Amino acid sequence: MAFDKEGFSIDRKAGREGDASALAFTDDVRRKTDRLYPAVAQFIPEFEWRLHAPYIAAINDLKAEKNAVILAHNYMTPEIFHCVGDYAGDSLQLAKEAAQTDADIIVQAGVHFMAETSKILCPEKTVLIPDMRAGCSLASSITGADIRLLKEKYPGAPVVTYVNTTADVKAETDVCCTSSNAVEVVEWAAREWGSDTVLFLPDQYLARNVAAMTDVRIITWAGSCEVHERFTAEDIREMRRATPGVIVLAHPECPPDVLAEADFAGSTSGISNYVKENQPRDVVLITECSMSDNVAVENPNVNFVRPCNLCPHMKRITLPGILRALQTGEHEVTIDPEIIRRARAPIDRMLALPLTRQSMYTHEGPAEVAKVEARG
Repeated sequence: MAFDKEGFSIDRKAGREGDASALAFTDDVRRKTDRLYPAVAQFIPEFEWRLHAPYIAAINDLKAEKNAVILAHNYMTPEIFHCVGDYAGDSLQLAKEAAQTDADIIVQAGVHFMAETSKILCPEKTVLIPDMRAGCSLASSITGADIRLLKEKYPGAPVVTYVNTTADVKAETDVCCTSSNAVEVVEWAAREWGSDTVLFLPDQYLARNVAAMTDVRIITWAGSCEVHERFTAEDIREMRRATPGVIVLAHPECPPDVLAEADFAGSTSGISNYVKENQPRDVVLITECSMSDNVAVENPNVNFVRPCNLCPHMKRITLPGILRALQTGEHEVTIDPEIIRRARAPIDRMLALPLTRQSMYTHEGPAEVAKVEARG
């Protein structure tokens, strides 16, 4: 690692398009970032902040210069989420912001399928992802070819896919959903297509949890999130023994037995709203661990118990990478125009549906789930 004359580290790769000394913690950097530090001070000690602040100042300057915005997912680290993100939230919120922004450049502080969704909704804009390795185990579990085979096996059944999928999968889809509206989308699709069966892909755990809340027959896929599937029911029981009275909030990508142990289950936005509205004394979020830090900023009176399952893909998005993307224009997301055309329809259908309730998932109910094994 290289250091500047004041003893602070310099990522020369990130700063290669400019003078590396610009990444020093100068008085100018201090003036530009001092107002931001209080929001993250409980998570980032001052000595570490002096390493982040030069990147934050440079990124925010470049955003203004290039008419760029940063879409920051709830799983981003606090210095990204609170200090450079222009819009923050879950995948549904970020999709809406992408559709509405008047920026020329969108930098996706999230994983690759999110950047593809932004490009589908804004084909005329430049969409950048700071690291092409920021993938998703769930998105990589299924392909457009897989869906075409499923359509042949279940003719007439509408295809509902989670937004955590690639553009070529969305192009084979009838309507997309997120974890916050999955139950409503499934029931809407069944009504619209006049079918008692819906293909709900690719998350097997979200599918099982949705199936527990509807009479629609769900055909699912063997996909899963590598972060959420690691949680177990025994993990939850251990947390309750360690912190009696703790409120457990789980993401519906977790296995059903985990949700059975939780007090509430919902999307990242639903979890965040629960904390804001209920202000529990002690709470644990059963999801990617940076979420706890970001929600804690707005809820200083809540004690967050922090189990830490990190998403290795989300953590590839860093301040140096974001700065490099803005400086160099890498890595631009490109999609075939025909795929964009076909993939946009299911996203538009999702965005046009009003969310009339915040889904609360449970393991209980008349779930009929037929597993479809992944091919290849």
